[in-house]
Amino acid sequence: MSEEEFEKFTLYLQASNNREDDQARARILGFTGEGIRIAPGAIVRPHDRSAIHEQVYIGLQAYINGDVTIYPHVLIGPNVSIVASNHQYSPRDDRFSDRSDEVKGRVIIQYGAWLTSGVVVTPGCVLGRCCLICANSVVTSDVPDYAIFAGMPARQIGHIDRDTGEYHWI
Repeated sequence: MSEEEFEKFTLYLQASNNREDDQARARILGFTGEGIRIAPGAIVRPHDRSAIHEQVYIGLQAYINGDVTIYPHVLIGPNVSIVASNHQYSPRDDRFSDRSDEVKGRVIIQYGAWLTSGVVVTPGCVLGRCCLICANSVVTSDVPDYAIFAGMPARQIGHIDRDTGEYHWI
């Protein structure tokens, strides 16, 4: 790679967080759904690329790995980590193994959910339709539709009124 090519490549990876480049990045990475956008620095490695549905945005430096399904119109903010499956402790070897518990580890994010900056979703969680996960929360359990969750571990702090769009706090 020439110095000029390297410079262009570096700028593309670091400075091109816009709709056109994010959609091109998704296509280059093999995602074919309409309107999928992947921001610079995101690592997206689902078991099945078709499990990332149309009109999904994956933010800067996000990390998605394993048996993850993301339904349409989901927004994933910067520095979000979604990992399906876990390494299992092996009493025989007295260490965590290379085996993964894929049955219990699947992650599903339903239509219209928004995971804001720094969210961590642990294996085995289902996030409901149009739920909102607040910044830096750690999701360790299922989230109901239209729920607002925050904290470590994340707990419900409110809900969104589906008819009016208003937030209601607990």
